Amino acid sequence: MNMKALLLTTAIAATGLFVSAAHAAPDGTITVNGQVLAQTCLVDGNAYGTADNKTVQLPNVLSTALATTGATAGKTGFNIAITGCDLALKNVQTYFSGGDINGNGLLNNSSAATSVAGNVQVQLLNASGAAMDLSQANATAQNSQVVSLTNGNATMSYFAQYIATGAASPGAVKSTVNFTMIYQ
Repeated sequence: MNMKALLLTTAIAATGLFVSAAHAAPDGTITVNGQVLAQTCLVDGNAYGTADNKTVQLPNVLSTALATTGATAGKTGFNIAITGCDLALKNVQTYFSGGDINGNGLLNNSSAATSVAGNVQVQLLNASGAAMDLSQANATAQNSQVVSLTNGNATMSYFAQYIATGAASPGAVKSTVNFTMIYQ
């Protein structure tokens, strides 16, 4: 057999080894399971697809209470009540989004009043009173608590407060933020 034929035979044999290796027995199986549930949860008594528009009224505070960067005042609690969820759901968490969120995770003062407070933003806190960074990409990174659904119900507790970005000047404060419930 000449050298050319030997090389051709070796090449064909090697190719056969690679082809047969590609068709080897499987190493395992992946099974994907899931469940599609009806949207039964009510948010503050509103059915799915119906906006739940909340208003949190912060108390009036003196600008002197917000005289330095990072000073906070007017801490005010609010709740989001979840009821009537399918019992297959175990936990719920809140994700916040919207145009008033700035790169520091705070809510810009977007008041359209003629006199707008200067150097004042709004900060959200979770139920433990820990600051939430709303600029993060998911609810967990935002420091939103995970609350267990008990018999399909849960209450999500939060706080809003003023936070100074410098010496505050008097005026109106208004911020908006959207929220989406994440069910697990």
